[in-house]
Amino acid sequence: MTNSFRSIHPFDQHVIAEYPLMDAKAVDTVLMHSADAFKHWRRTSMQLRADLLLRLAVVLRENKDVYAKIISLEMGKLFKEAQGEVEKCAWNCVYYAENGAAMINPEPAPADGSESYVVFEPIGAVFAIMPWNFPFWQVFRFAAPVLLGGNTIILKHAPNVTGCAIAMQQIFLDAGFPEHVFQTVVIDVDLVENIIAHEIVQGVTLTGSERAGSAVASLAGKHLKKTVLELGGSDALIVLNDADVNLAAKVALQSRFQNAGQSCIASKRFIVEEKIRPDFIQALINGISAMKQGDPFNADTTIGPMARMDLAAQLESQLQISLRKGAGLLAGGARKGANFLPSVLDHVGKGMPAFDEELFGPIAAVISAANAEEAIAMANDSRYGLGASIFTQDMDKAKHYARQIESGSVFVNALVKSDPRIPFGGIKRSGYGRELSHFGMKEFMNIKTIYIA
Repeated sequence: MTNSFRSIHPFDQHVIAEYPLMDAKAVDTVLMHSADAFKHWRRTSMQLRADLLLRLAVVLRENKDVYAKIISLEMGKLFKEAQGEVEKCAWNCVYYAENGAAMINPEPAPADGSESYVVFEPIGAVFAIMPWNFPFWQVFRFAAPVLLGGNTIILKHAPNVTGCAIAMQQIFLDAGFPEHVFQTVVIDVDLVENIIAHEIVQGVTLTGSERAGSAVASLAGKHLKKTVLELGGSDALIVLNDADVNLAAKVALQSRFQNAGQSCIASKRFIVEEKIRPDFIQALINGISAMKQGDPFNADTTIGPMARMDLAAQLESQLQISLRKGAGLLAGGARKGANFLPSVLDHVGKGMPAFDEELFGPIAAVISAANAEEAIAMANDSRYGLGASIFTQDMDKAKHYARQIESGSVFVNALVKSDPRIPFGGIKRSGYGRELSHFGMKEFMNIKTIYIA
């Protein structure tokens, strides 16, 4: 077991910083502080909490480049993408500040008494286990509604973005949030159960791998704590014969290769009707040929490195196995360290990692379908169900097939994305529960019935 976490810049592998791990005693202190903070925070007015969220958005925007630099250094995201991530966090804070209170107003629930209604109340601390791929957005996405609802937060971030985690704790303080309402712990997995088991922790939210989700859900179940899990995906992008091929290819390229392909909701399997497959593939190759892989701080770079060497090596292994099983390599396929060239596979089918597994990096898999019904069947032939997209110019057809796809969301002629105005989450092995919108606002609230005879 290591005594510290190292932050390493993925592009050139230089060490940015090293962070000592907290021990069990330090974690107990964090839990005690969270319990004390909750007693006061839960009694603050909704207006005060909303005002602090608005202040939080100001702090994020005023220091956007500072935070973006930390993100890009630690996980390799393009600097301009990191700037956009910080801006999206600010938008989320403003959205909940302006709309969150109305989402948890008391609701009438008529029964046989003189009066009955439902109120929404905070439950305690929410323990968040977050990933490295969107190190700010994943945190602010859940944090804004959780804090507005009167809960406190304890964050365990991915080890390689510890600098981001520490920076975020300071951001909340800089915005005027009371001390200990939002706390970061720098711990290894051996202390996770200590936190989940504690009385103040009444909810656990995790964004990460299927394996991590299963392990944490087991611990949370053991201690009777509610969970929301947003796990992996192998999202399908379906292109039907009547689609605008250039639009479909443009969105496919953006979805698959932004953030160096490291996104749960990226389209990973391009399922294309055979008639237009050659045109679609050509459009993909044309788009990839214009990409420039390299230093995330270089303004000319369009795709940065993957976040870690081990992740790049794992992706390379999945690529090679898929090729041995019959896939064809149309573009890319090479890597140097964590720098992986954007790649396209063709003739992908069941039994290959490119079809069955999540390829968490810049590889697109093209799959041929004889017709729309076969395309839908292939999309559903996955243990995942996070998001999907479908491209067609027939809206009646689009709405019909959207209802047939097994996923948490379906976007028609558009990029699958998270948006505070609409719910976000998956089904099957992609997890359960919802973030964002009024659904996310209520996930970690006590939905209390009040009945008067």
